[in-house]
This record gives sequence, structure tokens and C-alpha cells, in this order.
Amino acid sequence: MASTVEEQKVHFDSKDALTMVEELRGSYGSGKTRSYEWRESQLKNILKVAANHEQEIVDALRSDLSKPEFEAYVQEISMLKNSCKLALKELRNWMKPEKAKTSLTTFPSSAEIVSEPLGVILIISAWNYPFLLSLDPVVGAIAAGNAVVLKPSELAPATSSLLAKLVGEYMDSSSIRVVEGAVAETSALLEQKWDKICYTGNGRVGRIVMTSAAKHLTPVLLELGGKSPVVVDSGINLQVATRRIIVGKWGCNNGQACISPDYIVTTKDFAPKLVDSLKCELENFYGKNPLESKDLSRIVNSNHFARLIKLLDEDKVSGKIVLGGERDKTNLRIAPTILLDVSRDSLIMNEEIFGPLLPILTVDRVEESFDLINSGTKPLAAYLFTNNKKLKEHFVRTVSAGGLVVNDTTIHLAVPSLPFGGVGESGMGAYHGKFSFDAFSHKKAVVYRGFAGDASVRYPPYTKGKLRLLKALIGGGILSIIRALFGWSKA
Repeated sequence: MASTVEEQKVHFDSKDALTMVEELRGSYGSGKTRSYEWRESQLKNILKVAANHEQEIVDALRSDLSKPEFEAYVQEISMLKNSCKLALKELRNWMKPEKAKTSLTTFPSSAEIVSEPLGVILIISAWNYPFLLSLDPVVGAIAAGNAVVLKPSELAPATSSLLAKLVGEYMDSSSIRVVEGAVAETSALLEQKWDKICYTGNGRVGRIVMTSAAKHLTPVLLELGGKSPVVVDSGINLQVATRRIIVGKWGCNNGQACISPDYIVTTKDFAPKLVDSLKCELENFYGKNPLESKDLSRIVNSNHFARLIKLLDEDKVSGKIVLGGERDKTNLRIAPTILLDVSRDSLIMNEEIFGPLLPILTVDRVEESFDLINSGTKPLAAYLFTNNKKLKEHFVRTVSAGGLVVNDTTIHLAVPSLPFGGVGESGMGAYHGKFSFDAFSHKKAVVYRGFAGDASVRYPPYTKGKLRLLKALIGGGILSIIRALFGWSKA
């Protein structure tokens, strides 16, 4: 009994965090993480984690979220594998210095941009995609040559435990660690000095992270969220559009995804057709009793369940349900729910929904939807369904969001050549592909010169002739330089 009590007292505190960071700094300082060989070996080991333990990962995600195996594989395991494979394929190129042009004022010289690792990185992950969002930033941090601490979300305990086990078995523990726990452990970590912090989650905690980082002038990569809109025009293939909206909303962790459609804007005339199409396709996908569907994730916990029910049961909202609304508190399930013409000052329209509720707002003209979107904070994603070329151009030109997709939802996440990140309150910084490597690197400017061509014009004593020549060198053309050399005026 005594030993059990002692075990319960053991926890990760600020002292433990400081010791761990010092150990990692020692490992990083040895230079081991900078070598191509080390980076390659660790990336290959992450690939082995995903390949060799697929069923364990699927089981953990099912335990935490009742996530369907299809979504677990497609949206988490396969995306991590692709991220690793791309990094392994391109790593040597990413590590090469980039040649840079020099100017006449430094002639003769050459220059380059050297990507160097930042140092020791803290990655704080989210619960909704707890496998992918934990290890995908780690891929970038390792590729860039850093030491890393990963803090998985305590709200996905099965995945957190599995990550701690697998990272401990496969990765270099002298440079890569996992710290499990909740608020106390995260707070202990945030007290330390890091070389960059990557946080994925909500804006409230994002502000806490940024405040902690500011004490040490630590740069941050914040992947937050927001109310991602979908604008639906008429004259489109409605069935295809509807199916793509559904898979982006309910087919992404039952709406518990940062880039899931948060609300729809369409015209008053077109709304009835859109609602009918959504009803039809939702029944095709999830049956007449979606609470029993095995293809829908559950709500992560009772707190989030209660939050969503509060949004749904508000007086301004409860009478606007046109489909769904059923809930199963015992099993933490809420059916796909569509609401039409909810009040814009309702709770559901003033916070990120992050669940299976989808309000539809109506406007007289579809162009009005862009002003409606821009009247709020900048979202992480925005979507438009239209065949109108001018409307597409207007959308891209006027709507500010982390990313835009025309005639689909969420797929930009799977394009490795695109940066993924927010803007304004939806986040700062971006990663994925080469952008992940850059996010955890410092771009160091390097200029090389020899001892030839040493011009006396830059040295005292300063004369009018030297000043005239310097002005010509800095801002003039060849003719100006010749004039300055011979003391000719511009008469």
C-alpha cells in the first residue's frame, strides 16, 4: 500500500521539466541532431511506428473518439506516412544552402541562405486528430535537425499512452521525448525556455501559450481554428457539392476538426433545395438512425457534449432545427444536425462549433456572403461552391482565411506543396511539406568575400568625392558611377 501511495505522488513538475530541457540541450549541443544521418534514421523510425502499429493506432483512436477505422487510416495514419516519405525524399535538397544574389556594393562576393535548426522544440498537440497532429509537426522538427518534446492531449488518453510507448521504443530518447499529463504538466513545460513552441488547439489556450512564450521571446507556431464558412451558389452539381460538404463536416471526426465547415451561407431561394439534398445524402451515408452509425465519431467527452447541447438548446436556435437534434448522453453521441436561418447573434454563430451541428444562413444575393464572412474573425478555412468564374475570383480576392478551396472542402490539407496554417485569430505560422522544415529552421544569411577588391571609398577620411561615388554605387546606374569616378556633374 505504501508503494502505491508513493507512486501516486510522482508527477512531472517544473523541476523535472527543467532537468529534461537541460538534457535535451546537451544532446542538441553535441551536434548529433544536425547530421543528415540522424534526421534520416529518426524519420524512418516514425514511418515504422505508423507501418508496424497500424492496428494499435486504430484501436487507440476508436477508444478515444470512436473514430471509424476508415477515417483513422485515411486522415491520420496515411497522412503521417506521406509526410515522412516526402521529408525523406526531399531532405537533402531542403538541407542544401540556397544561393543568393549579391549587389554591386559588396562586389566581389557571393552569398547563400543556410537553414539551421532552432534548437529544442516543444510541440503541444490536440485531441481531435491525436496521432497525426502529434507526430506531423515532429516530422518537420526532426527534418530541420532539432531536439523535440511532444506533449500529447490528455483528452485522448489511449493515443497519448500509445505515443509515449512507441516514441520511447523507436526514437532517440536523448533528443526526442514525450511528456504525458494535463494542465499541471503543460504548465510546467511552458515555464521553460524553448527555441520554438508549436501548439494546436483553441484560441483560449493559444493565448496562454503565447503569453508564456513571450517571457522568453520564444517564437510560436499556433494552429487554431475558427468558424470556417461554406458559400453555396446556385447552378452547381448539387449532389456532388452536398456530398463534399457532408464528408468535410461529419466525415471528419463528426465535425470535430479545425477545418470542418462551421456554417453555410446560401441564397434564400436556393436554401430549400440545399436542405433537401443534405437530408437525402445524410440518410444515404448514415442511415435513418445516425446515432447508431459506426461511421460517425462520438463527442470526445461530457464537457464538450454539454457545450454542444447548450448551443443547440438556446431559445434562438432550438426552433431552427430542420434535421437531426437527437442526442445520446450516455454514449456521447449527437446526430448530424442542420439548422436554417439561425440568429446571427446566437451562441452557435459566435463561437467555433467543433461538432456535428451545421447552421445555414441565407442572403438575398450570394455576393453578400463575402461581407458576412469578413465581418467576423478570419477563419482557418473557407469554401465556395460555384461555376461562376467571376464569383471565384471575387472569393479569392476578398476573403481572408488560412486556406481556400473552391468546389470541395478540407482537401487542401492533403496537398503537401501548400502551406497549412491560420491568419489572425485562426493562427500564425504554417507547416506541411517544405513549410514544416522551414517552420523549425532559422534562415541564416551568409556572405563570402576574399581580400581582393578592397575599395578605399568606404573608409575615412570621408570626402565629397567618396560620398558622390557611394551614392552612385548604392542608387545609380553604370553611367552615374562613371561620372562619380571622374568627378563629372549631372549638368
